[in-house]
Amino acid sequence: MTEIIFIVEESPEGGYEAKALNQSIFTEGDTLEELKQNVKEAIHCHFETDMPKMVRLHFVKEEVFAA
Repeated sequence: MTEIIFIVEESPEGGYEAKALNQSIFTEGDTLEELKQNVKEAIHCHFETDMPKMVRLHFVKEEVFAA
């Protein structure tokens, strides 16, 4: 595996939540820097071999408004 992609959203409680595509990895962080560190740690815990060489964070922001 050369790359792993995480979908990142703002948490309703504050901070960020990240979910990996095609893997059972979920983590969160209060700041963007904390989230990046937690993503690295989660990847190291999940993969014993064939660790991804690149991590892509895809930020999704949802807005809701009245029509």
